[in-house]
Amino acid sequence: MRHADPVSPAPPDGPATPRPPRILYRQARVQDGIDQAEVFRHAVMQGAMAHYALAAREAWAAVLPREGCAWAARQALYTTLVATCDGRCVGFIEIDPRRHYVESLYVWPSLARRGIGSTLLAHAERLLREQGATRLGIDASLVMADALERRGWRRVREEWVERGGQRLCRRHLVKSLEASDG
Repeated sequence: MRHADPVSPAPPDGPATPRPPRILYRQARVQDGIDQAEVFRHAVMQGAMAHYALAAREAWAAVLPREGCAWAARQALYTTLVATCDGRCVGFIEIDPRRHYVESLYVWPSLARRGIGSTLLAHAERLLREQGATRLGIDASLVMADALERRGWRRVREEWVERGGQRLCRRHLVKSLEASDG
């Protein structure tokens, strides 16, 4: 799964243009746990600013520990794929293959909207298809719910969850993993 984002070469007769960061995708390693913790915290506190109040984001961020060892332990519970840049985790997805469910998907805020989350989802979908899954579910925050629905995910319900005394809205979405007839 060593997928790298495509990069346009510099024109042969012109000056070298700055290259966008090279993103690689792979299975998570124990040492990614500390980066996962930071990606999660920053994605919630900064990336969700437009959708949730500060108190709600603080309560959400407090749900999972900031220690890397806790995130490394989660790798034993979920199939975890990471997006890396210069060897550091900048995004990750946790999938529960038994339930055909995305447990979490987070990308470093300054790298959001560059296809990293979509690529992580595509890798997860491929893995689950290979295991015989016919559909995938996610409880999506308002940060990504609309984008997922535009990409073919179907809204099952909107719900409110309580985190540290704060109510947060999310949407339960599903996507068929069966090949389309079209």
